[in-house]
Amino acid sequence: MKIATWNINSINARLEHILRWLDSTQTDVLCLQETKCRDSKFPIGPLGSAGYSAEFLGEKSYNGVAILSKYPISNVQKNMPDDVEESPKRFIAADVEGVRIVNIYVPQGTKPGTEKFDFKLEWLRRLRKYFDENCPRDSDILLCGDFNVAPEPIDVWAPARREGKIHFTRPERAAIDDLMEWGFTDVFRMLNPGLMEFSWWDKKTRAFSKDHGLRIDHIWTSEDLADRCRRSWIDREPRGWKRPSDHAPVIAEFE
Repeated sequence: MKIATWNINSINARLEHILRWLDSTQTDVLCLQETKCRDSKFPIGPLGSAGYSAEFLGEKSYNGVAILSKYPISNVQKNMPDDVEESPKRFIAADVEGVRIVNIYVPQGTKPGTEKFDFKLEWLRRLRKYFDENCPRDSDILLCGDFNVAPEPIDVWAPARREGKIHFTRPERAAIDDLMEWGFTDVFRMLNPGLMEFSWWDKKTRAFSKDHGLRIDHIWTSEDLADRCRRSWIDREPRGWKRPSDHAPVIAEFE
């Protein structure tokens, strides 16, 4: 099974990109973030015609997450258990072919010491609590999405320049280290040790042409599922298309 994650930065603005990419890659499950779409405006019809069912949770102009699948989707959970109705739409989970898929859009945050930065760290602590209380470690769990954190210096184009800046501060990295200690494996890094590859490039600085990026989009799995992962890579091609998202898809294949 081929599973991917992609911060699409508006599903309706880039629906043609999604359909083109799904057709060319034949991905089985695609998790999307920043769909920026009310549920009533979600493009169920075109995706269904392409062979994909969908579960989604969105809001106008901001946030939003979705799971697209060629296989049946069941046991859907929208929002974390302690979220309230007006909480930002950043979490969706479902079962697909025996795998519990959790798709997240971690808050971006701003510089350390701000309310938004503290909210990001607290959100990650709540996510760790969710796994502790709801997910057995011996089950097949896949966590993916836009984490908005680069875990290691190799995940940053200029780590010395980025140190202490958003996406690469010590508190953020400590927070996702704590999340990983639940029992996760970063399958991209497991299969690509030493490879400097990125999934996000800032549009404002023409960073893609210079390859000045960050690896902040991830696929993590529980131990047994990691053992069945045969490939994981970042597909840079869609980032070069006309009017792209600033993120590229990250893919993992499992047997």
